[in-house]
Amino acid sequence: MAIRENIPELGDPKSPALGDPKGPALVKGREADPSAGSGTDKGDSGTRRSGALDPRLVRRAAAVRWHLVTTSVIGTLTAVSIVAIAWCIAYGVGAAFDQRSVAPILAVTPWLAGAFVVRGLLSWLGDLVAVRTSAAVKSQLRREVAQAYLRPGRDQPDRGTVITLMTTGLDDLDGYFARYLPQLVLSVAVPAVIVVAVGVRDLLSAVIIVSTLPLIPVFMALVGWATEKITGRRWRVQARLAHHFVDLVAGLPTLRAFGRAKGQAEGLRRSGEANRVETMATLRVALLSALVLELLATLSVAIVAVVIGLRVIAGHVDLTTSLFVLILAPEAYLPLRKVGVHYHDAATGAAAARAALDLIEQQPCDGTRRNRPLPEGPLEVSVHGVGYRYPGQSVPALDEVDFLAPVGSVTALRGPSGGGKSTLLRMITGWTRPAAGRILINGTDLCEIDQAALQDAVAWVGQDPTLIRGTVADNVRLGRADASDAEVAHALFAAGVTLDPDRAVDEGLGLSAGELRRVALARAWLRVRYGTGRLMLLDEPTAGLDEETELDAIAAIKELGVTAIVVSHRPAVLAAADRVIGIGTRS
Repeated sequence: MAIRENIPELGDPKSPALGDPKGPALVKGREADPSAGSGTDKGDSGTRRSGALDPRLVRRAAAVRWHLVTTSVIGTLTAVSIVAIAWCIAYGVGAAFDQRSVAPILAVTPWLAGAFVVRGLLSWLGDLVAVRTSAAVKSQLRREVAQAYLRPGRDQPDRGTVITLMTTGLDDLDGYFARYLPQLVLSVAVPAVIVVAVGVRDLLSAVIIVSTLPLIPVFMALVGWATEKITGRRWRVQARLAHHFVDLVAGLPTLRAFGRAKGQAEGLRRSGEANRVETMATLRVALLSALVLELLATLSVAIVAVVIGLRVIAGHVDLTTSLFVLILAPEAYLPLRKVGVHYHDAATGAAAARAALDLIEQQPCDGTRRNRPLPEGPLEVSVHGVGYRYPGQSVPALDEVDFLAPVGSVTALRGPSGGGKSTLLRMITGWTRPAAGRILINGTDLCEIDQAALQDAVAWVGQDPTLIRGTVADNVRLGRADASDAEVAHALFAAGVTLDPDRAVDEGLGLSAGELRRVALARAWLRVRYGTGRLMLLDEPTAGLDEETELDAIAAIKELGVTAIVVSHRPAVLAAADRVIGIGTRS
């Protein structure tokens, strides 16, 4: 007699699984805030320290550390070359006036040309290092984002956010490394060297420069506060557009079947228009902030010029010194002005990098995984007080769920659509971490078990099974790569599959929903009977099957004698189960 347990729970919209052969896939079909895509988001990741260099990026990417060192050296040498150029010009012109001869100018010309060549080479070298660093960092982040996206035990972001990160989002790092970061280093090195050089010749001018230089960073900070909000909003809109487009493409066959495909054009147009508006708002702020910084720099240089001019007239400063100061004064403010201009290039790239790092560094199970070996023998699953809430949702999908799936039993999970049953299965596989509570495998916390060993022991049938390109036999062998033809035929027979094992399939095209499920069930059956599977997790495995085929599928599952947890609404499955667990009521 089946044991029936009713567990009250607050529901949330259902998130169907894609049924990937390797395990549960990600949530789809939900409109999610891209800014909250990752479970690690604490507010808007795109608005925190918009242009700052994230320390995590320095720690993770050796290319960034190398870039900082080389850029610092190049920046210092560039500052020295600027001083050398200014001194050659000032000395040559000043001496020419004093001696009433062009000989001093001719004498310094080779040195001046050499200084210009050195400055040009340093600029070229800086650009080369920046481009290579950007390419290396983007490649590393894309690789690690893809790995984190597929890694079990973490809250998965929506696909729109990941697509944005993998494409245009991380491409914005080009502006960060090629323009912003070099100017940031120059904004420290160049003013420092210039102030020292000017101070040696004219202390008063150096004091004026030192007094006016801080005005630019202060106004940059004020502009930055406004930029943070605008940049974060643009990032969210851009991610939402990608999410909208992905969902639209995925659902296009259904929309066409119901004659609603053309009606989606307006929604896509609105998303594109919102992206355009936010992009123009960002450009508008960039233009206005550049104007403010240019005005400040111009006024500061004017103050230095007026003071030095009056002192030249009064005879307190010679021509060489005055020219030296006047040439260097604009150069002292130039890097800070360029930092302000390129700040907006950096803000979007830095926001994308932080979003990528948030996803990459998300800790599974609050960082408590100890990679303990999976217990040997039959497996028992116990769920204690498990809760879960989707990002951006106020109502929990699962709340205080408790049940036991004894060794060798078939446990059925039933409840209304959207009650969190599929999410619960993903938690048991380790692909999604619970927000509260614990899941134990033979008494060992799931968070402490080696994830690779757990995946080897799980035989999974998703709610919407996916087949790979190849033959029917190729898809069944995903359960065990070295299975013989006889073993594949046995699995197909047990699952009631009448298809030719050598029949070519292209991601399931040409097969009915029932045939797809039976092939997926054969794959899972093979994994348990002839492979490493010791735990079956089945999400609506008999949906779309006729009554006779359904009974055969149930018999095949029970024949294996392993622990099985089945999500189902079908009376035949519930009747055959050893235990039936009620997963809440839709709130």
